[in-house]
Amino acid sequence: MNSKGGVGKTTTSVNLADALAAQHRRVLLVDLDSQASASLSLGLAREELSPSSAHCLLHNYPVTQAARATSVPHLDLVTGSMELASVDLALCDVAGRELTLRNALLPIQGRYDVTLLDCPPSMSLIGVNALVAADVILIPVTNQYLALQGVISLLESAEQIRVRLKSRAKVLGILLTAVDGSPHTAAARRHLQSLYGNLLFESEIVAARTFDEAAARGQTLSQFAPRSAAAQAFTTLAGEVIQRLRASSS
Repeated sequence: MNSKGGVGKTTTSVNLADALAAQHRRVLLVDLDSQASASLSLGLAREELSPSSAHCLLHNYPVTQAARATSVPHLDLVTGSMELASVDLALCDVAGRELTLRNALLPIQGRYDVTLLDCPPSMSLIGVNALVAADVILIPVTNQYLALQGVISLLESAEQIRVRLKSRAKVLGILLTAVDGSPHTAAARRHLQSLYGNLLFESEIVAARTFDEAAARGQTLSQFAPRSAAAQAFTTLAGEVIQRLRASSS
């Protein structure tokens, strides 16, 4: 999650899910964005998106039935769809609306080792639902000023939700993406380290055209360019995520 768009949330969700699945972990990726970019990146066509996560949120459709296998072994997907754009309006008068996603995910407990929620770039009701449902939050961020400010805004929102709705979600880490050799990236790294210390992942995701090329083919990085620096970066990130998850649960 990050309320700023263009920071690599979907790219991170898809390729981290792929890297975790490559370690023979059972992974579920839930696409919560109305643009369904994660679903399209995994090779689905727009006419194949139903039933989606919107059906689970709005019509009590079972997540166990909405989840489908992907071309990646051990990785299942609950698709996104345009219907997600109406979730805020549809649930606005529903009692306990912030708990909708958490309740929908209850039947899959124990079925997957890791469930990843790919969130939209806004603190909408879907975003609130994700924070209430999640155990941990991973925050991708670029070296852009507004993206860095988005981290501050998200952490403030997460704290308010933790207090008001008794969310258990805590920050697993902040991930620097679109990394290049520019002074802006170096300055962003120093800034994040000074503010958040060990919350900043050691792993970083390099800037690369292969992200768009892989997504256009409906493939993950490990499928499209397995020897690329970007693909290797996600393998490293997956290992660091597992270490942090173990530490957070102990």
